[in-house]
Amino acid sequence: QVHLTESGGGWVQAGASLRLSCAASGSSVSNYAMGWFRQAPGKEREFVAAISWSATTTLYADSVKGRFIISRDTRKNTIALQMNGLKPEDSAVYYCASDVLPTLDEGSTYPVRYDYWGRGTQVTVSS
Repeated sequence: QVHLTESGGGWVQAGASLRLSCAASGSSVSNYAMGWFRQAPGKEREFVAAISWSATTTLYADSVKGRFIISRDTRKNTIALQMNGLKPEDSAVYYCASDVLPTLDEGSTYPVRYDYWGRGTQVTVSS
């Protein structure tokens, strides 16, 4: 059983940066890819970024490419999402999730691929 806990969310103005963290407990997630998703009110949960078990491969949604950076620390069993140049449309609840596979592919962008989820952290960006 894996427990994921996100932190680092908050309220910021457009153009600011935030760093989200996700800590895994219960079992190690070091052998699995990890992802970040977000969900705004009234919208479906959408893919943000993913990182392979070895951290050698990353994947980003087009909407965040060049602004967000996903990373992981296997020894600490954590992943992070550095968010720069935040925009009001980035406002959402952000979730980290553990993939069922170690590597990334097209399926990595779909929530159904992930078996463990955190409860989320709210990010609000004002204009």
